[in-house]
Amino acid sequence: MLPSLDRLAFFAATLEAGSFTAAAARLGVTKSLVSQQVARLEQELRTTLITRTSRRLSPTEAGAALHARCAPALAEAAAALAEVAEGAGPAATLRIAAPLDYGTAVIAPAVARFIAAHPACPVELRLADTVHDLMAERLDLAIRTGWLREEPGSFATRRLGSFRQLLVCAPGPAALDSPAALATRPWIAHARLKEPCRWRFRRDGSAETVTVETRAVATVDTTPAVRALALAGTGYAILPDYAVAEDLAAGRLVAPLPGWLLPEGGVIALLPPARFRPARVRLFLELLANGNA
Repeated sequence: MLPSLDRLAFFAATLEAGSFTAAAARLGVTKSLVSQQVARLEQELRTTLITRTSRRLSPTEAGAALHARCAPALAEAAAALAEVAEGAGPAATLRIAAPLDYGTAVIAPAVARFIAAHPACPVELRLADTVHDLMAERLDLAIRTGWLREEPGSFATRRLGSFRQLLVCAPGPAALDSPAALATRPWIAHARLKEPCRWRFRRDGSAETVTVETRAVATVDTTPAVRALALAGTGYAILPDYAVAEDLAAGRLVAPLPGWLLPEGGVIALLPPARFRPARVRLFLELLANGNA
């Protein structure tokens, strides 16, 4: 006799949450019920799926293999049920992850408009400059900016747009003859970039390029911190257009190299594998893709 499929949900939640207590909170049941259901699944399969210590739970080889197979199926089943349940409009919580800077400048205002249009659908927005695990965190989508450093594998992707990278600095004697002059100017480096002090500029309207190695006087790990130092006159920096558009318009920052361009970055939505997309996900993606963000 095959084990109850219900027990797979308890098992998957336990691995993804990291403990019986956290899984119980996620599922809205008692810790003892979760532990009991996982134990019964192991008994029915006659194999240990999770090793338990006083500090942590870890999957066995069999447990990891089972989770890899059942997690996508459980996610697709949940999405299919949500698709039917949301026929009259989204109601379940929409869970989104995004980088701190882009999430604050672009996604949060989009969330406000989404909630105004769909007040019955709460939104949980997680902002951090880290890579989120969509399956483990039960996210509906994650927004990535720049360039995906690894293949998304079985995850679906949707390109939402792009952004420009801009060289900026505080007003003053900031004009430069060419990008090569940056090699001797104070530089504010973003530590989360692969090469924060090496940039390739292209002259607008031609194939001419200049690669420059800058000298960092300050290195920080968030876009808002880079912007704050640039506003304070600490040095030159490269920032995305959505982070400095208002500063440039107000004259708080200037672009010292007009006529020179930097590579554009992409804005991508990463989604868990699923045959069905809940209405809340489809509607939010449409809002972003239509330029309403």
